[in-house]
Amino acid sequence: MMEASWALATLRLANRVLSSAILITAFSMCLYILRHNLRHAVGRAFCILLAMVMMVYLGDITILAVESPASALPWLKFQWVGIAFVPAVYLHFSDALLNVTNSFSRWRRLAVRLSYLGSALTLLLVIFSPWVVREDVLAAVVPHLQPGPFFWAFAVYFFAAVISGAVNINRARVRCLTPSSRRRMAYLALSFAAPALGVFPYMLISALPASLGDETLLVILLLGNVGIALMIVVMTYAVAYFGAFNPDRVIKYSLIEYILRGPFLASLMVVILLVVPKVGTFLGLTGGMLTVFAAVLAIILVQLAISVSRPFLNRLVYRQDLAEVAWLQELDKRLLTPSDLEQFLENALISLAERLRVRNAFVVTQGEGGFEVRAQCGEPRTLREFLEQHNLNPLFQLCQSAPVENSSFADIDGYVLRPLCTQNRDAVLGMLIVERWPLAPQIGEEVEGDVSDLIEQAEMALEDSHLQQGIFVALQQIMPDIDRIQKRRQLMQYVTSLPRLAGESPIQDPSFSRWVKDALSHYWGGPKLTQSPLIELLVVSRARDQLGGDAVRALRDVLQQAIESLRPPGEQNMTAPEWTLYNILDLKFRQGWRMSDIAEHLAVSEPDLYRKQRAAIHEVSRALVDMEHQVTASQ
Repeated sequence: MMEASWALATLRLANRVLSSAILITAFSMCLYILRHNLRHAVGRAFCILLAMVMMVYLGDITILAVESPASALPWLKFQWVGIAFVPAVYLHFSDALLNVTNSFSRWRRLAVRLSYLGSALTLLLVIFSPWVVREDVLAAVVPHLQPGPFFWAFAVYFFAAVISGAVNINRARVRCLTPSSRRRMAYLALSFAAPALGVFPYMLISALPASLGDETLLVILLLGNVGIALMIVVMTYAVAYFGAFNPDRVIKYSLIEYILRGPFLASLMVVILLVVPKVGTFLGLTGGMLTVFAAVLAIILVQLAISVSRPFLNRLVYRQDLAEVAWLQELDKRLLTPSDLEQFLENALISLAERLRVRNAFVVTQGEGGFEVRAQCGEPRTLREFLEQHNLNPLFQLCQSAPVENSSFADIDGYVLRPLCTQNRDAVLGMLIVERWPLAPQIGEEVEGDVSDLIEQAEMALEDSHLQQGIFVALQQIMPDIDRIQKRRQLMQYVTSLPRLAGESPIQDPSFSRWVKDALSHYWGGPKLTQSPLIELLVVSRARDQLGGDAVRALRDVLQQAIESLRPPGEQNMTAPEWTLYNILDLKFRQGWRMSDIAEHLAVSEPDLYRKQRAAIHEVSRALVDMEHQVTASQ
């Protein structure tokens, strides 16, 4: 008898733990979808479905802890908010899935609205009448209400809605275009019944408790709860792809890590809080202290396990792309931001100053307005005075013309200067300025190796920074195209006929700046001009009407107007900073100069020129947007 009661208590505890885990999982998955997929109709419908599940399981957890059947009555009725509305949400969710596959039906929309109305009516009947359920609470295995005369009508409505939803999802799966989208719809079809199985009030079927023993019923509930928790996770995995334009590997990895750090860890805390005190009592230990120790230990071990298992997760998620992903992760570690570069150079300067026993050391590079300080060690005022008193341009140009021959130290007015060059010694990146030491420009043998290493590190950091700026420029140029590819890819996965994305003005497209750059690059003719989407601009259409229907000439004329809108007043000046953007557009796109010639003509470095060209194209894009808005407003 004692063993039977112990087994029953254990099963009750296990079901309470699993009910808590399902509540935590549903809540966590709802937050995840709200964070990543709220703008998509499928994501919103799924969140409503999870909210209904949460209400039911919150009631289950509370009912298991009540002291009397009378105390359970309010929570038993509270559960019916979720139970009553689950059928309507099922139809809503399945209709949203079919809409994704480009299948729309006003009859389905009407059925969804009627089902919400029917669910609201059911809830009112539960609260204010005994027709669906009676207020007599039975405390058999689990406290529950007794069925009313219309309960069987609700049961028919409940399962009819769930089956209709399953049929709709199967139709959506058949309509999918790609194997991956069809596979995700299959996941939804297989796990679709989980919320319904979890929330339906089986205990109201009067013959059920009598036909099953208490232990058998609790075992069935336990196994059912395990399956429901897993299927909710599977449904979330499938829904996470709707409306998300990130690559599949990013979505998959993000969800796995979120589950481990969120619902898994939270569920483990519930197990500790409910189980450890009982174990402590059995062992004769203080339950509170043991629980705190176990919780802290579990949090630390879970975080450590996630970090240790990261390579396994990478192999599981990325598989064929493992080498490329490892390279991207390594690239993320090695990329230098401007702050990273400044700190790296500053550390190198501090070490160099200590080796040479001097107080001041600086690294400067040539910028738009002259020399710019990239890092410093010592008194800033000292450096400013030195730069104000000395013109470093001649020395910099001399080193630039012959980097190898001029890569040694030069002594100038109490300071020693040395060019910082590329590894190939074919270009000068900046200038190292060090306060003169007693034996300068000679370096003692004991520190010569260290000084050379520090200078080489500074040169490598500067060169890497230049290369990375080129990477950033390239990424910024292709990001609109990547976004567009992801959007097209997402649409093509589910719809049976690809909708036209550009039913709106080209200025609203993420690739607008890219189209402007392409059109400018073929300013005097070429496919990037003749086939440019910019021809669809209203301002171009107006110019085409004025030019006898020549669309290409009209686009070139509009680009000309946009460029001229950036021209400063007065005579063209090749050295004035305010003329820089206009000069780049004029020389590069209208006159066809090479970038190296433009850099030499404007007396700027090529990396700086590329940054300014990007800014110039951005200004042309903005001018075109303003012109388009003016035409739109005048219509």
